[in-house]
Amino acid sequence: MKSHKKLTTASGRPYVENENSQSVGPRGPLLLQDYILHEKMAHFNRERIPERVVHAKGSGAFGTFTVTHDITKYTKAKIFSELGKETKVLLRFSIVSGEKGSADTERDPRGFAMKFYTEDGNWDLVGNNTPVFFIKDPKKFGDFIHTQKRDPHTNLKSPVMMWDYWSLNPESLHQVLILMSDRGTPYGYRHMNGYGSHTYSMINEGNERVYVKFHFKTAQGIKNFTNEQAAEMKAHDMDFSQRDLFDNIEGGNFPKWDLKIQVMTEAEAGAQDYYFNPFDLTKVWPHGDFPLIDVGVLELNQNPQNYFQDIEQAAFAPAHVVDGIGYSPDKMLQGRLLSYPDAQRYRLGTNYEQIPVNRGPFATNNYQRDGQMRVDGNGGQNPNYFPNSFDEIEVDQSYKEPPLPINIHFADWYDRNCEGENDHYSQPGKLFQIMTPEERNNTIHNIVKSMSDIHGPKKDEIVNRQLSHWYRVDGRLGAGIAGGLGVEVEMEQQ
Repeated sequence: MKSHKKLTTASGRPYVENENSQSVGPRGPLLLQDYILHEKMAHFNRERIPERVVHAKGSGAFGTFTVTHDITKYTKAKIFSELGKETKVLLRFSIVSGEKGSADTERDPRGFAMKFYTEDGNWDLVGNNTPVFFIKDPKKFGDFIHTQKRDPHTNLKSPVMMWDYWSLNPESLHQVLILMSDRGTPYGYRHMNGYGSHTYSMINEGNERVYVKFHFKTAQGIKNFTNEQAAEMKAHDMDFSQRDLFDNIEGGNFPKWDLKIQVMTEAEAGAQDYYFNPFDLTKVWPHGDFPLIDVGVLELNQNPQNYFQDIEQAAFAPAHVVDGIGYSPDKMLQGRLLSYPDAQRYRLGTNYEQIPVNRGPFATNNYQRDGQMRVDGNGGQNPNYFPNSFDEIEVDQSYKEPPLPINIHFADWYDRNCEGENDHYSQPGKLFQIMTPEERNNTIHNIVKSMSDIHGPKKDEIVNRQLSHWYRVDGRLGAGIAGGLGVEVEMEQQ
C-alpha cells in the first residue's frame, strides 16, 4: 500500500503550494511573506558545499576489511587483533587535480582514501594509487597544486606552469615518470593499486615501534588505458570510473585488494649509512631490503544509498589514527596532519565528524562545544573544561604512545644533504629499466605529447631543463623524448 507522506518545510510545517509563488493578484509582484519560496531558493543556493581543493571528483563504496595474517608482533591495533576479524570500511577514489566536472580518464594520480570504522576510533589511511609523491616538503604543496590548477591569467590548464615547476624541482621526477606512464590513466578504479604512500609507525603491546608502508594490491589485476584510449573514453563517457565501480558492485562483482605492509625497525630507519632518507615521500623502500608482508583483504560490497550523504560528505585525515598505529618524521605526513582536518572544517564545518558517514561504532567524550551544525546534544549540562570536579571522564594511560626517537640521526636529515638525499634520479631510472619496451615507448610518447604543449618565451629554457633531468634518469629516456620533441639538449654539468 502506498504511504501518504505530508509535504513539509525543513522545520516540519506542512504546506500546500509548492509550485506557484504568492503574489499581489494573479499578475502582481511577489510577496515577501512567501517563506516557502525563500526556503526553496535559499537551500538551492547552498546545495553545493565548497569543492575539495584537491581530489574534488570522486567515487566511493563501503566494504569490509578481513584479517588473514597475524601481525600482532608489530601492532596492538584492535583492527588486526585476530585472524578472520572483519571491520567496516569506506573507500573513496578520486581524481587529484581535476575539478568536480573533470573526466575520469584524465592523466592524473588517483586518490585512494580509506576510513576503517574500528571499535577504538576511526582510522583514516589517506593515500594515492602511487607509492610516491611529487614533493617531499609540505611548504611546497600549495605552490605545486597551483601549477596543476588553472592559470590565473588565462583560466586554462597550463602545461607551461606544470613543466616549469617540475623542471625546477627534480625531486618530482619519480612521480612524474609514473604519471606519464600508462599508470597515469588507469582503467577505472578497480584495476589499480592503492598505497598509504607515507611512512607510518606501528606500536605493539610491548610499546615497541616499527615503521611501515601500506600497499593495497588489486586482485583484479593492473589494467590501464593508453593515452589515446583515455582520450577516446573521455569523449564517450566522462564518468567511466564511477560507472564501472558502481555497476560492478551493484552486479555482485565485488572488487578486492590485498593489504601488504613493509616493515622497518627504528634502528634501520636511524642508520646513517642507509643510502636515502626512509621518510622521504619521493622515494620507495626497495622490496629486496624490506619485503612485502601479507595482512588481509579489502572488499567493496555496498554502494552508497545517497552519494552526497556518504561520499561527498566523507571527510578523511591522516591525523586520524588509532591505538597501535602512529606517525613518523615524514615531513609531508607531518604537514598533512594539520592541513587535512583544517580543510574539512572549512568545507563541512567545525563539527564535520558528527556527520553520520564520519562517525564510527564508538562513543566520543571530550570538551569540544558549540560551532555550526552541532547535532549531538552539545555535551548537555556537563562541564566544557578540563580538569573539573564534576564529570566522570578519565584519561586512560594505557593508550599512551612511546615517544618518537627524534635523535641526532633524524634531526640531521632536516639540515644536511647526506649521501643520496638529493639523488632524484636513481629510483626513477630503475623504474624505467623494469618497464617493458611497450611501456617505455608509451611513456616517452605521453611525455612528448605533454611537453609539446609548452609554449611562450621561456619554452626553450623549460624544455631543455626538463630534458636534462630525463637524460639523468636514463639516456634512452632522454634521447627518446628529445627526438620526439625535435630538439637537441645541451647537457648541464652534473
